[in-house]
Amino acid sequence: MYQVPNYTETVSMRLSEVLADIGVDERIILKRRRAWLLRESIENIHDQLLYGNLITYYFGSQSEGTTTIGINSDMDQLVCINELTVIPDWSDWIPGARNHLMIQDNSVTPGYCLLQRLRSDAPLPADCESDQLFFKDRSGKFLLKNSFVRCCVYELHGPAQTQQGQQGYCDKDIVLALHCTTWPQQAREWLGQQGEGQWPSAEMKQYCSRTGCFVVPVGFSGSEHEHLEWRISTSLAERCLMFNLNVTQIRCYVLMKIILKTFINPLFKDVISSFMCKTVLFHCISKTHSNIWRENNILSCLSLCLYLLYNSIINKNCPHFIIPGNNLMRGEISRAVETYILEILNNIINSEGVALLGITCDALGFRLCLKFYNLCPFKTSDDISAALSFNLAFKIYLALIETYNFLYDSSPKKAVEILKKYVSKILNFQHKEGLHKTASLLLLPWYCTTLGSVLASLNIYQYYTVSANALHLISFGLNTDVASSKLKLASILYCAQEIQKADLVLTEIERTYDLQIVEPFCGCNLLEMELPRQGYLELCDNHNEEALQYTTAFCVRFLPCEIHCVPYELRYEMFRSTQEDRIFRTDRDNTWMNLAVVDSLPYLYFLQYKVYNHLGRRDQKQAALFKLIRSIKEEPRLRHRETALNLLGKCMEQEGRAGDALQCFSMSLYVRGRNNAAKIHMAKLLSVLINSRT
Repeated sequence: MYQVPNYTETVSMRLSEVLADIGVDERIILKRRRAWLLRESIENIHDQLLYGNLITYYFGSQSEGTTTIGINSDMDQLVCINELTVIPDWSDWIPGARNHLMIQDNSVTPGYCLLQRLRSDAPLPADCESDQLFFKDRSGKFLLKNSFVRCCVYELHGPAQTQQGQQGYCDKDIVLALHCTTWPQQAREWLGQQGEGQWPSAEMKQYCSRTGCFVVPVGFSGSEHEHLEWRISTSLAERCLMFNLNVTQIRCYVLMKIILKTFINPLFKDVISSFMCKTVLFHCISKTHSNIWRENNILSCLSLCLYLLYNSIINKNCPHFIIPGNNLMRGEISRAVETYILEILNNIINSEGVALLGITCDALGFRLCLKFYNLCPFKTSDDISAALSFNLAFKIYLALIETYNFLYDSSPKKAVEILKKYVSKILNFQHKEGLHKTASLLLLPWYCTTLGSVLASLNIYQYYTVSANALHLISFGLNTDVASSKLKLASILYCAQEIQKADLVLTEIERTYDLQIVEPFCGCNLLEMELPRQGYLELCDNHNEEALQYTTAFCVRFLPCEIHCVPYELRYEMFRSTQEDRIFRTDRDNTWMNLAVVDSLPYLYFLQYKVYNHLGRRDQKQAALFKLIRSIKEEPRLRHRETALNLLGKCMEQEGRAGDALQCFSMSLYVRGRNNAAKIHMAKLLSVLINSRT
């Protein structure tokens, strides 16, 4: 039996420990996968509500759990448009559908296809003579141009693009695609192949074949049919393969990406892709016995992968794992670049792990060096857990804010009609299994609360009270997070003159709002991220999505159709922009500046101030005012500080402290010079002061 040398085993164990420290262990991998697949389910429910014909998938390193903080992988998002049907054979033709037949002949690059339009009333070629999105080839076939999807999504969803450079967020690569429910012939041949390692198993292959494939609107560079070719993608099958790897295999892939980032990309960016590394890993696993993929042998496994990559570069051939005819290195590497890359890989392989000490990504080399002296540097799993919880909260926020965009200029009755439809659709997802059900349970309370609040606004306007139905809907969403939904209820009760009940709700919010744990959350402003509180890190590290209701305080948002649930001081925020100010808004600003939005913590203290003033509790009112001032000064994570200062200024006005009120409004304008209701407050106050002196 093959014996691992002591040196290799020692280095492998220390290297495995370092990778666990930087978040490549089974717990974090599974947690990362769950978080991203849950995001995927949330996005799909959201798209079903608003569009109905899009399905989103998150592929790549983030959803696979094969990244680290240092690698900082992109977020790979595939948006599948269901308007067209793609079929591999004539026998798959569907009556009434917009059928497109995959053509894979000798004129098409392996791994790519052409799409021929068929008639919807009979399995015959269609005539698209007048349609600019089709090209008529020499044989008379009408072939769909790969520019079609970009046109389609621009109309539905705005131009799809790579989004980069936003502080605190990973870059996003959006891929547009069409889905085919069955595999093309090129991929089916893989099902009958079996390597020495007996991987993948027959069961895995059968599952993979049932996932179908995507066709992505990009042709092979330099091809005669580049504008007509569609690349065949088996991303769902590849996800299945990745999810069936053990932790050592995952770590090998992560190490390959770190080596790529450290030694090759700075000199030859994008020549060797992480997808090539993944493909090499698949080939290695299929050609070796499973017993070599152990933690105490990871150095040898890494060398094996790098050696296969080395040979692939020499041979200029890296066959796609499922479609071997598709050579991923075809035309990618020039002779001059090849020589340098081969030298780099050769040096790493022959260094027997010493080269890894020079890796600065995730401080891997430094950590590895300390491990040999039995020193344990800090772990980053806590930070990763916090980031995953934050990202999940951000996805919920995005789903909600786009819904608000659909509703912000709707009448109350129209908003009620739309929200009822959304609630009904989300309820249907609760009958499904897995993460779709979990996602629906996360989203439904938010929509119920918003529906209840719109109904309450109508009730207050018409009857000066709140109906039992509205309160029931609002109560369903009270545990979405620590404070925001409860604050909506308190605000509604205050506006309905149910002051005692509002007091009880606010007291409960303050009791559960632990300043050592709770993180304010808002996606309106992309400001620099602060390090999370230690209590927040600890809770998020030990829980999944359920931690949101104990650790996160979303900002409180009111649509114009909820205006009667909003104290008059906050209503001004819905009218913050003059015509001159509007031209200085960004696209992100337009998603919230027509609403009344305020951070939860200062709004809690503002409402307490108003409630205690009504109840005549002077000491408690002054205490609430002091807490409001302190929250504005000391809470670094407020995203609507200017709004909090405006509310504080209105409190100062009520206290008869006009000078302090003007100072608050001035400070608010210093925070946000344009699109700020402070201008209105300041003008009104100055008018009152001038008129009183006159």
